[in-house]
Amino acid sequence: MSHTHAMALLAFIILGAVGGVFFGWYAGDTATQISWLGTLFLNALKMTIIPLIIASIISGIGSLGDIRQLGRMGGFTVIYYTITTALAVLTGLLVVNWIQPGAGIQLTQTTVPDHILAKQDTGISDIFLSLISPNLISAASETQLLPLIVFAILFAMALTTLGTKSKPVFDVFDGINEAMMRLVVWVMHLAPIGIFALIAARLGNAGGGEQFLAEIKAVGLHVVTVLTGLFIHGITLVLIMLFIARRGFDYLLGMGRALVTAFGTASSSATLPLTMECARDNQVDAKAVKFVLPLGATINMDGTALYEAAAVLFIAQAYGIDLSMTQQAIVFITATLAAIGAAGIPEAGLVTMVIVLTAVGLPLDGIALLLAVDWFLDRFRTTINVWGDSVGAVVIDRLT
Repeated sequence: MSHTHAMALLAFIILGAVGGVFFGWYAGDTATQISWLGTLFLNALKMTIIPLIIASIISGIGSLGDIRQLGRMGGFTVIYYTITTALAVLTGLLVVNWIQPGAGIQLTQTTVPDHILAKQDTGISDIFLSLISPNLISAASETQLLPLIVFAILFAMALTTLGTKSKPVFDVFDGINEAMMRLVVWVMHLAPIGIFALIAARLGNAGGGEQFLAEIKAVGLHVVTVLTGLFIHGITLVLIMLFIARRGFDYLLGMGRALVTAFGTASSSATLPLTMECARDNQVDAKAVKFVLPLGATINMDGTALYEAAAVLFIAQAYGIDLSMTQQAIVFITATLAAIGAAGIPEAGLVTMVIVLTAVGLPLDGIALLLAVDWFLDRFRTTINVWGDSVGAVVIDRLT
């Protein structure tokens, strides 16, 4: 996509997002009637995820030539993602200890959805078990990306041991990858309408602007705390982009379509095809695009990790429970690990938060405090998730 075309599409996407806010704010429940347009756009993006991830990773590893390059790139990628996720959690802990958003909260009885409570027996071991799926078809149907990525990496590594026999196979996946990227460009022409409908319908579900403001007011300091933490971490990522990747603000602007789409869809997985397309348009090396970004959309959840740390301490404060430094260290470790297992789908952070709450013995009912505004904050943390992946791609491109 040409630069002019990309900038024009970005402008229309932003207009769609702003228009969605206004329509959902004032139309209320009426706005929910156009939700199908948003679902159509989201489904169109999601249908490209599985073939794109498998093809891009296999094609990317094939383009490395020397398989030892994979170890170098993979090592740098995991180290970068671990460091930035840890920085995000630390930022969340510092901000929530500073603002103390849970102090003085009046607790009310609220029902926690069953699909969240059902995860209360989830442990860290489940994250490691999620690396391998006994049924790849089932994993694909449920958009479980991590086992698919592990399989694609192992399959591509096996191909590299076959010598010249592997070339036609890699050529096939190269072609699939290019075709999927072209399909993503076509789908993105629906983005302005799709994002308009997604945002408007979600505000409509909240009852319109007045009802939304009432929900925000109830846990206002929590919202301020999370947004402050996400903003600080976003600036941290910008500094990494400037001083480590040596890229300017033109890269941030170039990733604008992906970031606005992340905000509109609240799904880093659904945004992945566009993230890859934007990175390619911004001259990020194809090897980094094909390997770093799919992996990042699965294991690099900076925004989710920060949110979970801040939310857990908020719940503790609301219940009048003073967490010790040791307990906060446990929150730091478990939030970092739990974010790796968070699915790139809307409100997945609530599910993995159960792991963190359980680790420090906090009541799971505390999640009910967050339900009213989680959908709103989810859009901001998803945007940071995608921005973290985008910066990771240029950092790894620079270092390797």
